[in-house]
Amino acid sequence: MDFPNHSYDILFSNSVIEHVGSHENQKAFACEARRVGKKLWIQTPAYECPIEPHYLAPFIHWLPKKWQKKLIRKFTIRGILDRPTNLEIDIMVESTRLLSYKEFKCLFPDCEILIEKIFFIVPKSYVAIKI
Repeated sequence: MDFPNHSYDILFSNSVIEHVGSHENQKAFACEARRVGKKLWIQTPAYECPIEPHYLAPFIHWLPKKWQKKLIRKFTIRGILDRPTNLEIDIMVESTRLLSYKEFKCLFPDCEILIEKIFFIVPKSYVAIKI
């Protein structure tokens, strides 16, 4: 971003970092967010959650991408309701990369990491907070 360091009082991002593509792109996103924001609130879905939030399907994000692409249209709520084309499915799978707790913590080492949970047990999402 073409902004000076700490040019924003608060940087807010809700479920964006998992859509920027590769891990390298995620690192760049996190670095820029930490650079331009004095304070941060950045949320992302947890890779460890058994329900993939973009497709509304259990376990699909733990499968190889090739399998995900074959299963999304017929075996996920999003696929059944939206009926995405093969190209749309390819783009969704290739551009969505959920982060594990360890990866998220490494991207935001100077932030407190909160874990939102389902039934007080299963991680649903992570929030990086810098006050």
